[in-house]
Amino acid sequence: MTKDYSHQFVEHAITIGALELLPAGRKLKSGRISPYFFNSGLYTKGSSLQQLAEAYAKAIVSNWSKIEPEVIFGPAYKGITLASAVAVELSKLGFDIEYAYNRKEQKLHGDGGLIVGNISGKKVLMIDDVITDGATKDEAMGVVKNHNGSVTGLIIAFDRCERTSEGDLSAAQTFEQRYQVPVLAIANTLDLTEYLSRVDVTLPTDIDKNSIIRQIVAYGVEYGAV
Repeated sequence: MTKDYSHQFVEHAITIGALELLPAGRKLKSGRISPYFFNSGLYTKGSSLQQLAEAYAKAIVSNWSKIEPEVIFGPAYKGITLASAVAVELSKLGFDIEYAYNRKEQKLHGDGGLIVGNISGKKVLMIDDVITDGATKDEAMGVVKNHNGSVTGLIIAFDRCERTSEGDLSAAQTFEQRYQVPVLAIANTLDLTEYLSRVDVTLPTDIDKNSIIRQIVAYGVEYGAV
């Protein structure tokens, strides 16, 4: 399976506004002024969620030998929807595996517990939309470990590939180094510029394609991880 899913993901994300191209820039939490911004909260329709889940599933299958998951685990809350939707799409590709998620608070009645599903003794692929400082992923790693699961990888939708304020590595690279598991992404900044560079790509009239590509590349040169 080729990485066509990366460009398809980028195209759809731009179409629905989830991946914004910002010639004037936008100030991030880090204080950096970025010419692009990804917001997974804009996948608000069933059709968009289905396309997102399909892209995740294709990325997982393309990297199957690296992770060989038995369970897709979605950290609460955003990961819950992603884990269930991606499990459905994986089943369509012939990979009918389980999914699980955690509650924010332990349930003391009914089925009880903190985890919905079963991760004990199983290879677990964590799923989320992005990774920033890694704090929420550290918490999720603790949850999986405490329930006897073995995380074999993390998959996110979009990787900005920029270094954190703490060092030369990106958040994804820091996670990989800390836990010795791969971080996969449907697409990253390079996929974005490759897609924009295609001759068949047409952008809104208020965005000059060559100019926004130069801005994204320049931002990567200044803030990109090693």
